[in-house]
Amino acid sequence: MKCVPCLLKLTRKIAAFSAITALAFLLPIAALADINSTATLSVGQSLNLDTGTTNTSGTGDITFTGTSITFIGSAKGGALPAALGAGQSAFSSLTQTELQALAALASSTPIQASSLTAGTSAGTIIGLGTNGGNAAKLLVTAISSTSISFQYTTYGASSTGPGTPTVTGVTNNYSFIPAGFPNSGVTPSSIITIFGSNMAAPVTGTLTLQSSAGAGIPTTLNGTSISATVSGKTVPLGIYYATPTQIAAVLPAATPTGTGTITVTYNNVASNAFTLQVVASAFGLDTYYGTGNGLVTATDATTGALFNYTSSMSPGQTITLWGTGLGADAADSDTVFTTAPHAVNQSQVQVWIGGFQAKVLYAGSSGYPGLNQINVTIPSGVTGCNVTVVVVVNNVPSNFATGPFNQGGGVCSDPAFGITGSQLTNLSGQTTVKSGSVFVGQSISPNPSGVQTTNNIAFAEFQSVTGSAYGAATGSASIGSCIVTEVISLNGGGNVTSKGLDAGSVSLAGPGGANYPLMSVAVLPGFYTAMLPASAITSSGGTYVFSWTGGSGTTAVGASMATVNLPNPILSWTNQSVGATVARSQGVLVTWTGGAPGTFVYIAGNSMNSTTGASGSFVCYAPQSALQFMVPSYVTETLPAGTGMLTVENLTSYTTFTAPNLDYGIGFGFTSVAINSTYQ
Repeated sequence: MKCVPCLLKLTRKIAAFSAITALAFLLPIAALADINSTATLSVGQSLNLDTGTTNTSGTGDITFTGTSITFIGSAKGGALPAALGAGQSAFSSLTQTELQALAALASSTPIQASSLTAGTSAGTIIGLGTNGGNAAKLLVTAISSTSISFQYTTYGASSTGPGTPTVTGVTNNYSFIPAGFPNSGVTPSSIITIFGSNMAAPVTGTLTLQSSAGAGIPTTLNGTSISATVSGKTVPLGIYYATPTQIAAVLPAATPTGTGTITVTYNNVASNAFTLQVVASAFGLDTYYGTGNGLVTATDATTGALFNYTSSMSPGQTITLWGTGLGADAADSDTVFTTAPHAVNQSQVQVWIGGFQAKVLYAGSSGYPGLNQINVTIPSGVTGCNVTVVVVVNNVPSNFATGPFNQGGGVCSDPAFGITGSQLTNLSGQTTVKSGSVFVGQSISPNPSGVQTTNNIAFAEFQSVTGSAYGAATGSASIGSCIVTEVISLNGGGNVTSKGLDAGSVSLAGPGGANYPLMSVAVLPGFYTAMLPASAITSSGGTYVFSWTGGSGTTAVGASMATVNLPNPILSWTNQSVGATVARSQGVLVTWTGGAPGTFVYIAGNSMNSTTGASGSFVCYAPQSALQFMVPSYVTETLPAGTGMLTVENLTSYTTFTAPNLDYGIGFGFTSVAINSTYQ
């Protein structure tokens, strides 16, 4: 039997080495390069979206004339069509990739003020390309004949100009879960990230983390200091780094819980007092790419080695997870590295790996201010490349990360998805990944009137994305796991570049010999789709063959084909009534019959709170043979109370295909049923 105190001492020694590795992930570089701010332009004022500065000299990207928004220089843009959404929720979910895909709609034609609507629920969204070559989005929040106000994000820019410091968001440094969700908020003794503009002096060269050794991390850095006021108590924050658009700081242990404010002072000028929600516990898991999702940052509790797709975690092994937000830690310093290990809320900590509860050996201080570590033993039965890892503290779930697991370690594998750890490592290490996906299926879902409608669809997508974006991809999890997405993002979408690839003419041949052409989507290069007739998909499934002629130019994909087999028999969701009202605190049990052996079942839910604009979703994967799956309460509890849908799909195992100039291709078939749901 292992000596637990000895284990803790060993862990403490490892922390002094491994926490440095974990601290390196404090810097989600992609997020550092975005501006998230607000602006109000009076008649004649202009805004430079690449720096976040306003002027009356007519320089920058846009000018407000009183009757229109005009573009300056080579800047272009346009109001998004109403069909693509409006208001805060649509603005928050609009990604950099989608903006780039909509670039074909941009023009230098002024946008008439009379065509714009304002407000958080229905405000017009404007997409732009700046003079600096960056993508930007604006949400109109107020407009009159004398001024216009908007919220905006510029991807890949850096606020360097003078101006009043502005705070636009505060989140846990690792989870990035924004306000408005049941598991949002920041805790005392945690590392927080502050987003905004003009908050510190520009940083030149490599960004350096402040050391917690000796005097400890400073409370003033780059001309910046930070204070938080909650329940009448004001506390200063120690700072790990400070840039014009992003700051990482430690919220002191003495900060009371409740609603308060946080203020950033730069060059003796105070920012707006931004609302701060301080809660007892809200843990954020560190992830490899610093995005709050994707590959979890986990180390071997004995050697300190970092796990990856070709060096997997093994059932029975003890690992260390890193993050922040276990709760107030009065025994540790807010600014100085300490050496005495001690637990923080350990009795209230649960760790779930792929739906199995792991044994928690230690949860507490790492020695570094604000940084927590959790040592757990991996339960048996865990396998896959994207197995969900989630920490629950005082019944509050963290962000959802994924990790590679394999008995004995080594290379992970997800046969159902046609992927191995070696492939994931190779692809995520590339500068760009050129991928393709094709699918055909039948969807039964309610129309706007609530009537269940059947649609048969075929879809093909060919895209090139950055390798790091591929590695940090969300929305997928190994069989038996669930993944959660909370879409209001305060730290932007990062420097993810994506562009469509040209596959030429794409068509689909059905099992009866019928051939269906897929139409390219003009505003979304690389996307092809077709609505199929009712006769195209029957209850007996069948074989479908996609083929494409190949494109031309530098974005060309060579001619090839891919085969997809639809399940037979079609799966039947046998307890649809449970989805009408979902008690988030209880989870939801889904049952089914049918479906082809060897396929799997995809269970998805989403809800939106119309008051806060928070919109969350989850996806779970189960083997068809199980005939049921319990969506855990720690999954449903992350969704905001509101209305949405619950969907059950039968998915075939992914088949892979190859094509010239393509790194990876997958195909699958599906049948799905979706119903309207209320999440309480």
